[in-house]
Amino acid sequence: MMEQMKQRFLAAAPAADFWSFRLVDETMEIIQVRQDVLQPVTSVRDVGAMVTVHHRGGMGYAATSDLSVAGLRAAGERALSWAERTRASSVVDFTKVVAPTPRGSYTSRVERPWSSVPLADKIDLAKTECARLKTDRRIVDWDVLLWHTAGDQLYVTSGDGEVHQHYELLTPGLGVTANEGSETVTRRFGGFDLGRQGGLEVLDQVGFGEHAPTLAREVIELLEAPNCPTGTMDLLLEPDQMYLQIHESIGHPLELDRILGDERNYAGTSFVTLDMVGNYRYGSDLLNITFDPTIAEEFATYAWDDDGMKAEKEFIIRDGILKRTLGGATSQARTGLQGVANSRACSWNRAPIDRMANLNLETGESTFEEMVASIERGVLMRRNNSWSIDDSRNKFQFGCEYGRIIEDGELKQVVKKPGYNGISATFWRSLKMVGDSDTRQVLGTPYCGKGEPNQAVRVGHASPACVFADVDVFGGE
Repeated sequence: MMEQMKQRFLAAAPAADFWSFRLVDETMEIIQVRQDVLQPVTSVRDVGAMVTVHHRGGMGYAATSDLSVAGLRAAGERALSWAERTRASSVVDFTKVVAPTPRGSYTSRVERPWSSVPLADKIDLAKTECARLKTDRRIVDWDVLLWHTAGDQLYVTSGDGEVHQHYELLTPGLGVTANEGSETVTRRFGGFDLGRQGGLEVLDQVGFGEHAPTLAREVIELLEAPNCPTGTMDLLLEPDQMYLQIHESIGHPLELDRILGDERNYAGTSFVTLDMVGNYRYGSDLLNITFDPTIAEEFATYAWDDDGMKAEKEFIIRDGILKRTLGGATSQARTGLQGVANSRACSWNRAPIDRMANLNLETGESTFEEMVASIERGVLMRRNNSWSIDDSRNKFQFGCEYGRIIEDGELKQVVKKPGYNGISATFWRSLKMVGDSDTRQVLGTPYCGKGEPNQAVRVGHASPACVFADVDVFGGE
C-alpha cells in the first residue's frame, strides 16, 4: 500500500515551491472489563492524508480521506490556493523556512505482537485481573483496560523526501473505587499515564499481573485513613506524579508556539519569554530535562516529526538552566532559536504544531531509601487525581490519590486526599534530591490536548522519584 500511495502522491503533486503528503493509517482495539462484565470491544480504523504546500512565501494545507489520485489532487489544489491567499497576511515568511526532505524508516520494537494472541484470550486476561480487584464489600467499582494502537505513516515530499514510520502502542490500566458512607476513594494503575510502545511484552514490563492485590489493599487503606495534614514540608513525589508535574509545568510552558502567543485563545500562553533561553534558572542544579524521541519503549518515540525533521536527543534544561525550547522548524525560523523535532499532529486531518514528545527528567544518584531518610517532616505522594494550572502554566495545584507521612526519616501512616501547590518559576528550584535508575519509570499519556481545532496527542515522560523542599501541602478537609 505504501508504494502505491507514494505513486499517487507523486501523480497528484501541486505545482508549488515545496509540497508534502502525509498518509496516516491507524487502527485501535480497546478491551475493557468493568465490574467483571465485558464492555463492547471497540475496533477502529482511520485512514487519510494531509497535503502541505509552501509557495511564494505562503503556506496552505488540506486533508482528505479520498485517497484516489483525483481526491489527492483536489486536496493539493486547495492547499496551494490557501498558500496563495494567505501569503500577504501570514506572520511567517515561509521562504525562510527550510523544509526537510528526509529519507528513511522507523519501526516500533515489538517482541510479542498484539495479533499473536487471540481476542478471546486477551478478554480472559482482562476478566481475570478484574476479578482480582473485588476483595472487599466496600469496593463498589473496579475495571481493567487493554488499549492497543497500531499505525503506519508515509511522508513524501518534493525534492525526493520519503519516510515510512510504523508504530505499535499499548496502554494497560486497572482501577478500583471504594465507598463507605459519604467517603469515596480511588486507586488506579495505568490507564491515562502508562502508555508504552511495543506489543504484549509491555504487560510484563510494567508488572500488569502484579498490581490488582496492591490496589485493592491500598484503596481500603485510603478509605480508613485520615486526611493529609496541611503545612509547609518536604515532598517526595513518585514517578506517576512526577510525569504530570513535568508535563504541565515544564512541557507546556516551553512549547515555542505557546511562548509566541499562538495558543492564547485556547490553551493559554507561558510565563517563559524568549529572552530567558540560555540563561534562565528554571530549577536547581539537579534538574536535567531532555527531549528524547529515541527511547524504544517510550510512548512518543519516532525518527522524524510530522514536518520531516530528524528527531534527536537534546537537553532542554541542563543543570537547572533553560537551554532551548520545544519548537519545530517553523517556530525556529520565526525566532532564530534552536528547537527540536516536535512538530506533530494527532492524525491525518490536523496540521502539525509544536508539541512535547518524550520529555524526560534524567536520573540522579539518590536511592529511594536515602530520599526517605533525608526527610525530617514530609509526605510521599503517588498518582495524580486532579490538577489545575493557570493559563501561563505558572501557578498550579495538584491532588494525588495516595499519600504517606514521613517523620524522622521513616515512612509512617497512610493519608488520603494529599495535595500540594506551587509556582513553576520557583518550584523546580526547590528540587533537592533526584532518584537513581531504580526509582525511574517510563510513562506516557494519550490525552495531551492543545490546538484549534483540538488535537489530543501521545506524550511520553520518564522520571525518577524526586524530593522537593518546603512545599505547601494540604489535605482533603
